[in-house]
Amino acid sequence: MIDRIALILVTIGALNWGSVGLFKFDLVAWLFGGQAALLSRIVYVLVALAGVWCISLLFRENDMVSEHNDMINDSVE
Repeated sequence: MIDRIALILVTIGALNWGSVGLFKFDLVAWLFGGQAALLSRIVYVLVALAGVWCISLLFRENDMVSEHNDMINDSVE
C-alpha cells in the first residue's frame, strides 16, 4: 500500500515539474496558495518523501516484490 501511495505522489510531482518546465505553471502552488503556503510546502515534502521511498524500489529483489504483491492480492480477495 505504501508503495502505491508513494508512486502516486511521485507521479503528481513529476506532472507538476512537467507543467513547470513546459508552461512555467506550478499547479501545486496554484491550488494551495503559492509556493510558500503551508499546504504547498506539505505537498512538496510528501512528494519528496515519496521519491526517497521509491528509491528503495530500485534495490528490492524481484522475488520480494512479487511475494509482496501476492500477499496484497490474497488479502484483497
